[in-house]
Amino acid sequence: MIGRWPLLLKNYDQLHVRTAHYTPIPSGMSPLKRVLGEYMRYGAINLDKPANPSSHEVVAWIKRIFRVEKTGHSGTLDPKVTGCLIVCIDRATRLVKAQQSAGKEYVGIVRLHSAIENETKLYKAIETLTGALFQRPPLIAAVKRQLRIRTIYESKLIEYDPIRHLGVFWVSCEAGTYVRTLCVHLGLLVGTGGHMQELRRVRSGILSENQNMVTMHDLLDAQYLYDQSKDESYLRRVVMPLEVLLTNYKRVVVKDSAVNAICYGAKLMIPGLLRFADDIESGDEIVMITTKGEAIAVGIAQMTTAVMATVDHGVVAKIKRVIMERDTYPRRWGLGPVAQKKKALIKEGKLDKYGRKNDQTPTDYLSTVTAPHIAVVTQPVKSDVEESGQTKKEKKHKSEKDESAESNDKKKKKKDKKEKTGDSPPSKKVKVDDAE
Repeated sequence: MIGRWPLLLKNYDQLHVRTAHYTPIPSGMSPLKRVLGEYMRYGAINLDKPANPSSHEVVAWIKRIFRVEKTGHSGTLDPKVTGCLIVCIDRATRLVKAQQSAGKEYVGIVRLHSAIENETKLYKAIETLTGALFQRPPLIAAVKRQLRIRTIYESKLIEYDPIRHLGVFWVSCEAGTYVRTLCVHLGLLVGTGGHMQELRRVRSGILSENQNMVTMHDLLDAQYLYDQSKDESYLRRVVMPLEVLLTNYKRVVVKDSAVNAICYGAKLMIPGLLRFADDIESGDEIVMITTKGEAIAVGIAQMTTAVMATVDHGVVAKIKRVIMERDTYPRRWGLGPVAQKKKALIKEGKLDKYGRKNDQTPTDYLSTVTAPHIAVVTQPVKSDVEESGQTKKEKKHKSEKDESAESNDKKKKKKDKKEKTGDSPPSKKVKVDDAE
């Protein structure tokens, strides 16, 4: 039954258990059970982009339809191209960059400019155009027209019509590949010349056209239904939780008490770890999740699975991108006995406002605190009492010193100017020659 749990909690029982002891906090909720406002703010849409409008136009329309603050997409599609465009809403826009650089799959139609002897020539040409290829973006492109290298992972010819010289092909490629340029290269390889007739993106990153793909009409109807009858069901069907985009990442389950610290940018340490996935290597990208299955942040692992299971202290992962809103869970740091004592001393003025020692710091506190907490003490800050003790005479003496230094500088500048213009007396010139 646990294997059927949704999204990031799938196969939760197969994760390695570090500890089962933690205090559940009644905050947050399962991604699918969020209230509608929250659900939309953490939402992603697998949109079937229509032909003719640009990707930016489509995203701007969705922003207006749903009346949200921010929207972003998973990689530009040319106006005439249709298919899979992942649109992220509000907090989910933090995942846009990762989706833009993910692999893509296309089905396209290439038109050859004249007949070829047989299909095998085109089959061979498509097989040749795999691996790392040089590409220059087309004349009308959204990016700078400079030569670049893009990788074609796999490609195959699905069908060829010899009468109309049309070939239907499928290609799996790196983000930023221009299939239009690929079709021109195919035409050059077979010797007839060719161009792209039609193109459709069938997969973008983790989502394909078979996974809950919706049209612009669906989005409009869903919002209309909610506005008219307050029925959320259609909206919840067209918009998916952002956790859908993270299901291929390795997971690390975090204690509820550590969640807010991570939202504020803290590293995940061993005491905050509950469960972790198999085969995590140091440097891997991982997703940190709560016990309810919410994504907290995407991080970079600092330990392997084996190390996580054996050590009792250390950094598990650094933060790459925080997803969850701050203060979704309450703050649980600074509640220990040492932290409480430190706060009390700061309040009494026995430590400065940054928690560093000063003249009034008690020695018994310094002996209990380890070196890293007190070693970084810079020049002690002068207290108001010391400053008021400075006599008027000293202040006057200081100002006189500054004035004399200023007048000396002015004289020196005047002298340099005279020497440059050649007005200086000859006796001085002689002295300089003697010194030489």
